[in-house]
Amino acid sequence: MSTTPMISTYSMWSLFRNCRKAVDWRYLQQLVGLERDGNLHFGSFVHQCLELWHQCHDLGCVLELIDTLCPNRLYDDGQRRDWHNARALMKAYAARYAAEEFEVVALEKTFQGPIVNPATGAASRSFVLAGKVDGIVRIGDDYFLLEHKTAAQLDADYLERLWTDFQITIYAYYIEQTMDITITGILYNILVKAKLQQSKGETEEEYEARRSELLAKSKTGKTTAKRKLPETDEEFQERLAEKYTDPAMLHREMLYLSRDRFDILRSELWELTQAFLDARRRGVFYQNTGFCFNYHRPCAYFPLCRSNGNPNVVENFYQRVAPHEELRVLPNDPPETAF
Repeated sequence: MSTTPMISTYSMWSLFRNCRKAVDWRYLQQLVGLERDGNLHFGSFVHQCLELWHQCHDLGCVLELIDTLCPNRLYDDGQRRDWHNARALMKAYAARYAAEEFEVVALEKTFQGPIVNPATGAASRSFVLAGKVDGIVRIGDDYFLLEHKTAAQLDADYLERLWTDFQITIYAYYIEQTMDITITGILYNILVKAKLQQSKGETEEEYEARRSELLAKSKTGKTTAKRKLPETDEEFQERLAEKYTDPAMLHREMLYLSRDRFDILRSELWELTQAFLDARRRGVFYQNTGFCFNYHRPCAYFPLCRSNGNPNVVENFYQRVAPHEELRVLPNDPPETAF
């Protein structure tokens, strides 16, 4: 048996807390659905844009990156939608934050460290914990983690939930150990994705049906109705730009860390490792059926669980992908940067 500790991440432990069987599918059997979550893809897309912006503060370079990331936008509706939203969002971001109150210390900083038994101080021989933070910034003499989040909407409940962010507490703790600095808090950089859709206009058949309906209601037997043409890229960008003039579309929230949270974190992480080892030893990763539709849609592994891991389902709907994709350097990423 290998004595090399298993790399674990926040994503793995967060999923383990929610559904152990999903961790088995993803991290042990390394299965990922052929169809990926579009919202997660756009979030990763925007993270790349923000990294480049905070590295060079050059909007032209960011817009070029967006073009590069959407090479098939003329033919692919998903890429076209991402292209429009990312351009409008980053233009608004560059205007809002043309000058920053902070100094960038590092971008896309990776870390790896031991998971320690809080009772004995001994490091786990089975696991290490790794991750990547969006940024580390300095305001005066204080260091903060910079955490980018894309959101469908921003309200008081969203902001209240930031306090429960297990991920960022982990990151702050390990960055302190890795860089030998004190993290004062977290600067959440929240970007709301516009829900606007580019109008496709009317087909000739749709126009004729609408025109006939209007004529039937007209007392004069006439109508001035014209066919609705597809919205041009320029027209849609103007609508998006107007939407992003709303101050609520871009928001920053600063949270200060409580040192007591680190003690809770260490204990919780250790307990999770022991539960994982027990499940793996016994070969029992139970399903949490209460999590199957947690986000108002089926979990990515719902078809597998429903079919009891049917090999045909695996072959037709899943692919094998090594875990911890969030730690990889993407092809269009600049190298990890420290200033």
